[in-house]
This record gives sequence, C-alpha cells and structure tokens, in this order.
Amino acid sequence: MPIPHIAGGAATFGTPAGRSVEGVSLLPSVSGEMTRSSPRKDDMWATGGARSANLSAEMKTNIIETTENSTATKVESVIKLGLDVHAAQITVCRQIDGSLPQPAHKMSWEKCVAWIKREAESGAKLYSCYEAGPCGYGLHRTLTALGVTDFVVAPQRWDERGQRVKTDKRDARELCDRLDRYLRGNTRAFATVRVPTPEQEQRRALARQRGRVLKERHRCAVRGHGLMLAQGVQAPSGWWEARVWEDFQNELPPWLREPIGFWQRQALRLDAEVRELTARVEQLAPSTGRPKGMGALTAAIVATEIIDWKRFKNRRQVASYTGLCPSESSSGESRRQGAISKHGNPRVRHMLLEAIWRMLAWQPRYRPLHKIRAAQGARARKRAAVAAARRLAVDLWRIHTGQCPGEKLGLIMTDPA
Repeated sequence: MPIPHIAGGAATFGTPAGRSVEGVSLLPSVSGEMTRSSPRKDDMWATGGARSANLSAEMKTNIIETTENSTATKVESVIKLGLDVHAAQITVCRQIDGSLPQPAHKMSWEKCVAWIKREAESGAKLYSCYEAGPCGYGLHRTLTALGVTDFVVAPQRWDERGQRVKTDKRDARELCDRLDRYLRGNTRAFATVRVPTPEQEQRRALARQRGRVLKERHRCAVRGHGLMLAQGVQAPSGWWEARVWEDFQNELPPWLREPIGFWQRQALRLDAEVRELTARVEQLAPSTGRPKGMGALTAAIVATEIIDWKRFKNRRQVASYTGLCPSESSSGESRRQGAISKHGNPRVRHMLLEAIWRMLAWQPRYRPLHKIRAAQGARARKRAAVAAARRLAVDLWRIHTGQCPGEKLGLIMTDPA
C-alpha cells in the first residue's frame, strides 16, 4: 500500500514520476507533490482520428477476406422431397437443408416433374423418396435421370401413434421426415426397395404373370366345383381336364351342364396359357448353381425374384428376405419364439419350401434334410422343413456369390462345380 502525501489538504499516493494512471500523466511539482497534467485536445483528436482510420481500414480488410472465404467455401443447398404418389396426382413435401418441412402441395405428374427439374437445375442437391406401389418404378427412373437421388421405400403404416388420421399430406410430411433421418445416418428410418433394371423387371413380370394365370385357372375349377357341390354332385379330381370331362359331363343334369361347361372351358383355356408361360419361364433358369431336386421352374422364379444374390451382405439378410425367420417376443430374462414372421418375399418362400420337399428324394447328404427324416409327426416335419428352407436360401447365396461350392455344403449339383 503506497503512503499518501498530504499537501494543501489534498492527499496523493506515491507514484513514480513520469508514470500515468488511466491515461492521465502524473508529474512532480516544485514542492515535490504529484500534480495532474491533462493532455491537449489537439493531440487527442489527432490520436483518435488515426485510430479510427486504422480501425476502418482493418474492418474493410476483414470484410473483404470474409466475403472471399465465404465465396470459396460456399455449400450447396440440400433439398429433401417426400412424395405421396397416386395415379392422378403427387403430393410433395419439401425440406430445405435443416429447416422444418414446408406445407405439402398436390400437383399433377407433369407439373411435379417439371417443378423438380427446375429445382435440380438451380444447383441444389435433391433427395426424394416415395412408397413402392401400383405406380411402379417409372417415377424413380425419371427422377434419377434428372440427377435426383431417389429412394423407393417399403410401404408401412406411418401413423405410429394410432391417431387414425391418414391423409396424403400427412404421408408426404412423414416421408420427408423419415428421409431427413435416413440421410443423417438412421438407416432404420425406413426400408428401401431394390429397384430392378427394365430388363430385370420384364423377366420378373413374366414369372409373376404365370402365377396370376395359374390362380385364375384354380379359381375357375373351384367355382365349377362349388356349383356341382350345391346340387349334391361330387366332382372327381381334375374334373375340368379334357379326358375327365368327356365322360363326367354325361352324369350332370342337362340344366347344370351348361354353367359347369362354361367354367370348364375357361379352366382349359387358362391351363394352355399356363403351359406356355411355364416353358418361357424355365428358360430364365440359371445354367449353374442349381441343386439336384430343384427344377428349372423353381430356380427361375427364385432367380427373377432375388435379382442379384450379391445384394445381401450376410446370411442374416438372406434369411430375413425369405420371411422364414421365427417371430420373437422377449423381455428381460424371458425369451419366446413363435411361428415364422413371413416378413419377406412370399414367392421366394413358397418356392424354397417346395424345393425342400422334392430334394428329400435327391439329396441324401444334405444335413438340414436329416432332421426332416428323423422328425416324428406332421407338425415336427413341417417345422424341420421350414428350417431346412431357410438354410437352403443361405446356401444358395453362398453358391451364387462364389463363397463355397455346393459339394462342400453336402449338395449334389445338376452341373459339375
């Protein structure tokens, strides 16, 4: 603590001569006291002006540098579009960068595509998504040609809270929200659908057309059988076939013969269509990688539905796609597994199960089939067949991706490995 000096009733603190306190210089007087020396106004204005000039020049330099840096590091805008697609219109919800989604709007197909094209030409990065449905993949291919990164997602119920309110605008908003979460790294926001090429889609459509015609033939046979059963007539198996119908029609009353004959002719015509389509589908079967017991028709249907075995990264994805995995309800230390989930491709699941039952006579060394042969009772055999079909899907994936030859898996192949 400096010792104060008393002079003329004023107290001053002992500060070395020539030093200044808060911009005011303290000089010693004749009596030895420290006195204040105020700076001149001209000096203050001169100093202040120089400082202002330097500060202004520095600010201008910073502004120019900031502008140049912002121009050099300019980030393109990201636009996300949620599309609720219908045959006559498309409902669009847009989100720009990280802002909230904008209100959804309904547009015609032509207007929507033209609007998205203008957005893409503005230099922004566009992402979009819509649900797979009856409108197919034409919109996806159009958007991809415009430079848009589009995702076709598996349909699901978007009303997670059970509010029982479903509108096109709500669906478009929810799709936009899910797309934002998906792009941020949450791959469980929705499930994407693999989009086939036009050639792959045509081959798959041919196989599915055969299945639809086969169902129509079965429906005609069942309708005719129902009419006869209502009149107390027991129809033999395959009553609509030409060799059976020739003798069986004489047993029918005259008034019943006409309506039953209509369904017989329809079933016979559709059966000819099925035979023709079957021959065309069998030509799509892969020439290699087919186990003995799996016919050309089954192999062709599985191949057209899978499209590309390399799409799967591990065996869990293969099993999940077939829908042959058990359902589960577990909590805490309790674990309960139930029937298969059926959450997958039903056509692949049906073909694999049919192949397993036929392979029982052709694959004596395939280990999953041993459990079917050793099972006791119909229920146990069916459960073992489901497990064997799931294993067969995984083994086919290993064969077609070149991980392992069929012989090492205990399979007898129709072609040498």
